[in-house]
Amino acid sequence: MDRPVQTHPQETLRRAQRVEIVAARMVNDAMVGAYLSRFKGRGTDFEELREYVPGDDVRSMDWNVTARTGKPFIRLYREERELTMVIALDISGSSSFGSGELTLRERAAEVAACLAVSALKAGDKVGLLLFTEKEELWVSPKKGRRHVLRIIREALEFTPSSRRTSFAQPMRRLGRALKRRSMVFVVSDFLAGAEGAEVMGAALGELNARHDTACVQLVDTRERVLPDVGVIALEDAETGEIREVDTGSASVRRRFAASAEARLSATAAGLARAGMDVARLELDAAVAPTLARFFERRRRRR
Repeated sequence: MDRPVQTHPQETLRRAQRVEIVAARMVNDAMVGAYLSRFKGRGTDFEELREYVPGDDVRSMDWNVTARTGKPFIRLYREERELTMVIALDISGSSSFGSGELTLRERAAEVAACLAVSALKAGDKVGLLLFTEKEELWVSPKKGRRHVLRIIREALEFTPSSRRTSFAQPMRRLGRALKRRSMVFVVSDFLAGAEGAEVMGAALGELNARHDTACVQLVDTRERVLPDVGVIALEDAETGEIREVDTGSASVRRRFAASAEARLSATAAGLARAGMDVARLELDAAVAPTLARFFERRRRRR
């Protein structure tokens, strides 16, 4: 696979600005702040006492006041207003695949744009990790529109030095880089590569133990359904291996579909065992509504 053609810096900036504008239009007030991590709102500054109502967290109960008054009271704390969000984008060889108008890489950049704009509107810092089998680029969390534009620009245009995928080293690197608990979104097709699904799940689970980590899984329909177009050559985007496949054979198409569904199911099961929340995003689906529904499910479970 050829490396991406380098574009002029001004054209790269304009491309990033176009993506940012689209993301800003999609990101509404309901989505801003909906990505609140399970750590937000557990600050240390006491604010007030309030009588308990069903649904309150019993861990916030003030037992001394409850015993003295004979009524259950809880202690409320001032929210920790600032979060740190980090977007970890898989830019390995498989991210160049796309059967429609967009590649996985371009859709991942749209996801990054929506998340970064959400952080910007909420007054939070946002950082970026681009990874393949290793860390390719680390952008430290900061605030501001110029910083958000840089994140979008790197997500779109950065050229990686490797095509292969690994989660173990990049996730460990990210865990070390973050000194305080953060919200991490890992955006990938989650094709485990040579390390296997178990190692991938373990690496993500280890990161999730320290930081509130969620996965956005990018899925292209063509990965599950093989069209009937005769004999074609398929290339593995990460290894370069080429195989000829007779798509005119119904049995070949059935085996391809069954294998793809089995892989997706195994990936979902591995991520679930690691305790990961997963938003599955089809390439032809709208980004912001998919993320908003995912965030709402997470919010209801808090």
